[in-house]
Amino acid sequence: MEILPFFDSPFVTWVVIPLLIVLARIVDVTLGTIRIIYISRGMKFLAPIFGFFEILIWLIAIGQIMRNLNNPVYYLAYAVGFATGNLLGIFVEERLAVGRIILRIITQKDATELTKYLRSSGYGVTTVAAEGATGPVTLLFTVIDRDKTESVVRSIQTYNPRAFYSIEDVRHVKEGIFPPSRRFSDLLWLRRKG
Repeated sequence: MEILPFFDSPFVTWVVIPLLIVLARIVDVTLGTIRIIYISRGMKFLAPIFGFFEILIWLIAIGQIMRNLNNPVYYLAYAVGFATGNLLGIFVEERLAVGRIILRIITQKDATELTKYLRSSGYGVTTVAAEGATGPVTLLFTVIDRDKTESVVRSIQTYNPRAFYSIEDVRHVKEGIFPPSRRFSDLLWLRRKG
């Protein structure tokens, strides 16, 4: 019977429940941020799963606030959790690096070495001779997995350090040349071994 007074104590009301609200909002907003990013990338099967858990957690958090409308700390906890959840959601999504991007490279320097390197690494590269504001340029287009972005950008900086490049998300890709993913390579290796 001594447990019940603990739940009615000021410590629970002013510390424990606000912390739980912050935690719930961090989790539900993180899930919501990831869900929205997955929707924008056309991943229609993952988005509803994230949405289900997002709204379930949100209902629990808002339920606590509605039961205690006179406690301003709950409002503050709700706002802190929301802001932190946005930041964490973006960080988590960047770490997941799901999907593909299109990389557009514009260079005044000869792009032969960069093109050779990218193609030898398994990337499909389309090159176009064009005219820029200050003279002739070469445009290179390639679609890559997001988790390879850092590696490909390093190669641009190595072969053509003054190249202009832009990166954009791609919703859907059909056909094309892509290096085998690590998971696919591991499966092939296991199949050959077994």
